[in-house]
Amino acid sequence: MSLHDLLAAQIAANGPIRLSDFMADCLLHPEFGYYTTQEPFGASGDFVTAPEVSQMFGELIGLSLAQAWVDQGSPSPFALVEFGPGRGTLMADILRATKGVSGFHQAAQIILLEASPNLRAIQGETLRVYTPAWIDAVDQLPAIPIFAVANEFFDALPIRQFVRDGSGWRERQVGLDNDTLVFGLGPDSPQPALAHRLEDTKDGDLVEECSAASPIINTLGLRIKHHGGVALIIDYGDWRSLGDTLQAIRDHEQVSPLDQAGQCDITAHVDFEAIANAVPCQYSRVTPQGVFLERLGITQRAQALAQNMTEDALHSHIAAHRRLTHPDEMGNLFKVIGLYPEGGSPPAGLEK
Repeated sequence: MSLHDLLAAQIAANGPIRLSDFMADCLLHPEFGYYTTQEPFGASGDFVTAPEVSQMFGELIGLSLAQAWVDQGSPSPFALVEFGPGRGTLMADILRATKGVSGFHQAAQIILLEASPNLRAIQGETLRVYTPAWIDAVDQLPAIPIFAVANEFFDALPIRQFVRDGSGWRERQVGLDNDTLVFGLGPDSPQPALAHRLEDTKDGDLVEECSAASPIINTLGLRIKHHGGVALIIDYGDWRSLGDTLQAIRDHEQVSPLDQAGQCDITAHVDFEAIANAVPCQYSRVTPQGVFLERLGITQRAQALAQNMTEDALHSHIAAHRRLTHPDEMGNLFKVIGLYPEGGSPPAGLEK
């Protein structure tokens, strides 16, 4: 029995399923889901995220959060939160970089939002000297100031896709052709949530919608609005969704998500406009990752670290700096938006 077999039987019995339901099963099915059964991160996994590229990424994120904490009067206690912490590498780098900030670690309650038991075990080992706590949902965050980071978290939330058909929309679905999973379109139907997209689309255009993101952003933003703190959201995407951005990765190569259900990572670009529209607190401009990191001093940090490097280590270090910041690599593809309280200032690196 495999996830493909389960999905095929479900579709055969009940008809095509939404793409969002397919993604949710592929990523988080309790027995066959990708994050339930695989270790996806790093060179030996299926893809590499920014914290795995270089320690500099996490260090600068940590210093941005610590500066915001100081700017807000060094509240104690506060929650130091990561959404989707992977192997715990980013949080480990944040904590190492901030150990010299007076009172920061003593006031911090380290909280990780993670659904996968497998990844929780890995995070616990990475952060074993810190006593983190885990939560299953954002509404479990405590009613204290929240200083949070979400790096490549929202891109893995299930999406729905719609193709414009006149003044209506046809939803992209996953169906069955003999025993093969295939994409198809449902019947024409009105979609009130997409009414504003009739202004900038034409027949045949595809738009993506992530209904799972809005309640997360709303709840996080309300915590920040009422209790203080900031959040850094870092992901690939842009201001408004247009076109098919669904992709699946296995062994660092793009594959079809339908051919390897549950065996590959499935993501889609993040619609930062939808995030901004769901935020009940202040938000910064959407800023390219390369610009954000340069404002925080990544080049100076890279030069300092390079002083003690030679040959292969130095070449790898230079390549990592380029990968994080260059417009042709992660520098422009990835964007950053910051959340902060009314009357406050955006996090360092996201100046107005």
